[in-house]
This record gives sequence, structure tokens and C-alpha cells, in this order.
Amino acid sequence: MDCTNERSPAETVEQKLHIAGWREWVALPGLGIPRIKAKMDTGARTSCIHAFEVEPFDKDGAKWVRFSVHPVQGCSEHVITCEAEVIDFRPVTDSGGHREMRYVIKTIIEFNNMRWPAEFTLTNRDTMKFRMLVGRTTMNGRLAIDPSLSYQLSIK
Repeated sequence: MDCTNERSPAETVEQKLHIAGWREWVALPGLGIPRIKAKMDTGARTSCIHAFEVEPFDKDGAKWVRFSVHPVQGCSEHVITCEAEVIDFRPVTDSGGHREMRYVIKTIIEFNNMRWPAEFTLTNRDTMKFRMLVGRTTMNGRLAIDPSLSYQLSIK
């Protein structure tokens, strides 16, 4: 073992990452969602968003999906209707071990002054505390999570 004071590869990568809290306010501008509270979930591979009234349709020869979102937890009066191209339809196993087929879309995720494309599965999260989970694939190479913090990178 080399006993020098050189930094490990993990330390080098960590310095490039933005520190996020365990929950953040984010925007999904491509879906018309200016603000939604999300749990940063390193246990989830793929990000997901609460969706109901999910309806697939064809647009210009491609598969699309129209769905509704309640962006505010506990408020069913505020509804945003979204449309996005379907990039996949695949089985997803949730934290309870239940498996379901979900539509997968790609859209821009925005944290304050940072934005990048990310994949999201669509599922009904009505009974869950958070309307959205940000999974580790979305965070990879961009964010590190400090579970003692909240709203570090949130949309203002």
C-alpha cells in the first residue's frame, strides 16, 4: 500500500459534485412543472414522478404519453397536465418489492442554476410522502447527498 498523501479517485470526484440535501425543491420545465418537492433517493436507480390519468397516444409516428400531476403534496385541487415522448415501457420493482410496468420519459430536471436531461418513470404516488423521487442515475456524477441537510439546491 502506498502511504503518500495523494487523494483517492473518490475524493477527486467528490469535489466536482454539488451537495444536495435529502429533500429538494426542483423544476421540470419541459413538463410545465415550475416547482415540486422531491426526495433524493440513492436507493432508487431511476427517478419517478407521481402521475395519474396516464394515457398513451401517437404523435408524428412516435409513442407519447399524457398524464396529470398533483405537484403539491396533500392538494388534489392543483393539477398540471403534461405530455412527453415515451422512451421505454419497462418493469420496475418498488421499495416494497412490488413490480409494475411503467412508462419512462426523458425531460429536463432543474435544481436552482443547474439543469440536465433525466429519465423518469410514471407511477401513482398518491399515498407516498413525496410526489417525486430523484434516483441515483439522475444524480450520478452531479450530486452528492448529505442526509443532514434539506433544500440546499432548491428552486428559489
